Amino acid sequence: MALEYVELRFKGRRQQVYKNPHAVPLSIGDLCVVSADRGEDMGKVVHEGVVAEESAREGDALHAVLRRANAQDKMTLFRNRSREEDARRICIGRIEARKLDMKLVDVEVQFDGNKITFFFTAEKRIDFRELVKDLASTFKTRIELRQIGVRDEAKRLDGVGPCGKRLCCSEYLREFQPITLKMARDQQLALSPNKISGVCGRLMCCLAYERGLYVQALREFPRVGSRIRAGEFEGKIMKADIFSGTILARGEDGEFRVRPDEVTHTLRDGKWNPVRRDGATEAKPAPGAEKKPARPKPAGGKPRDRSDRPPREKGKGGGQRRQRDRGRGGDGGGRKPPGDGPKAKRNG
Repeated sequence: MALEYVELRFKGRRQQVYKNPHAVPLSIGDLCVVSADRGEDMGKVVHEGVVAEESAREGDALHAVLRRANAQDKMTLFRNRSREEDARRICIGRIEARKLDMKLVDVEVQFDGNKITFFFTAEKRIDFRELVKDLASTFKTRIELRQIGVRDEAKRLDGVGPCGKRLCCSEYLREFQPITLKMARDQQLALSPNKISGVCGRLMCCLAYERGLYVQALREFPRVGSRIRAGEFEGKIMKADIFSGTILARGEDGEFRVRPDEVTHTLRDGKWNPVRRDGATEAKPAPGAEKKPARPKPAGGKPRDRSDRPPREKGKGGGQRRQRDRGRGGDGGGRKPPGDGPKAKRNG
């Protein structure tokens, strides 16, 4: 079956999308030879068609599929795997001889042998220029040393997680997302490194899978640590059990369990506030804080049209009000009449 796009998987769980301009008939699981940056490479088809096209990143220049792998190509791949073992042994010897603080993780020989890539981990930056010269003089080909992190190391080497299944990063994860302790707290997990860390020593990637469901479910519960009243019971919330739909609280008479809809009051700022049916706390307004009714808006929600009003003359309105105030024995709201001060302007 001729496909326009295919996605291949290479050694180390590396995946990349390629175009198929020559309409080479391929199916999932087939080995094929593709063009690389400098030469040729060979990988296995894992996705095809629309799925592979959606995996392509926008703006990336896609290489082309050259042919389906034949018996000779498969023999070349087998020889390259043997070369990788030899290259690994030699590289480790060079690292020890130069006393470099680095750990060699994996070696990958390109299909046509034009490049050998060495993957390593290190705590800090390593000056490996002399090491590259040693390897280039030994293998007579292009050498690339690539520093990776511990999560990428676990992805390349593969393994089994604490759940008993294959590592997610080796199985299907394309990119690593940042994982934080807050994700474990939101799921009420024990913050023990042995419980929430993966084989790489970092927080497990699966902590992000179900966090959204826990956060949404906990919105129906009062906050853990707050004090509640439920009928004749009163105490501090110790745990919100979303599976049984109950709250575990501790009071003076011991622990008790109630449902969220049985909670009638919560303590906030030293005051007991009733709880509405939707789970939100109803805060009582402070005395004298009642809001005044808003002015009614004109029909249609548009502001009044004041364009037909004649413009007000300057100095007229204020003067008339002051004259009326003086006529009633007032002082114009505490204002002095014109002419009573040294800075007053004289009229006319």
